[in-house]
Amino acid sequence: MAAVDPGPSRWAFGSPLDADPEGPVAIGADLEPATILAAYRAGVFPMPVHRGRTLAWWSPDPRGVIPLDGLHVSRSLATSVRRHHTTVDAAFDVVLASCADPRRPGGWITRGIKRAYTRLHELGWAHSVEAWTDDGRLAGGLYGLSIGGLFAGESMFHRETDGSKVALVGLVERLREGGAELLDVQWTTPHLVSLGAVDVPRARYLDLLAAAVDRPPPAALERPGRAPAPGRR
Repeated sequence: MAAVDPGPSRWAFGSPLDADPEGPVAIGADLEPATILAAYRAGVFPMPVHRGRTLAWWSPDPRGVIPLDGLHVSRSLATSVRRHHTTVDAAFDVVLASCADPRRPGGWITRGIKRAYTRLHELGWAHSVEAWTDDGRLAGGLYGLSIGGLFAGESMFHRETDGSKVALVGLVERLREGGAELLDVQWTTPHLVSLGAVDVPRARYLDLLAAAVDRPPPAALERPGRAPAPGRR
């Protein structure tokens, strides 16, 4: 199902090229679907600060990306991939709630963010990828936003060893299959670097973004999956 266009945003996001490389590039606006989509197309994303009381918009320099041909799959991760099954949009609400668990350190996903990305999911823009064990348990997952050939990863979680990594492998496979060009992870971390994430200058990211958003979206993200029944072998 094609994503539904929410129409124009009442807010304009200019080029972030000259903005602070570490701080927010804007404060305020809203979390309407059109606003969030306009922000991502401009290379900007929302992340609240001050315990969620202030809506801030970011465009870090450098920007973390995972090259779709550069995902690092270790031998142990390859074994975990064979032991799991991945789906798309089979449990979006559960994945989002798990990523937003307030007990997680450094949590930033507020109720407003949850409502916003749930609405974007209903419109066909936000997607989850789930990793399931052979007996039907949710081992981990991730969610993010898909615009053309861009997938902007927002957050990931795991309940079992390698659960989030398996979901990432499933995402990359689908993006490559569908001809996507850019997997944005915002900031690199040691965990993401171990999986192949690299830093690119903001100007380079914006060039990659401009080319990516004009491509058709990967069809593999538009085919919702089904959660496996408990006890499935």
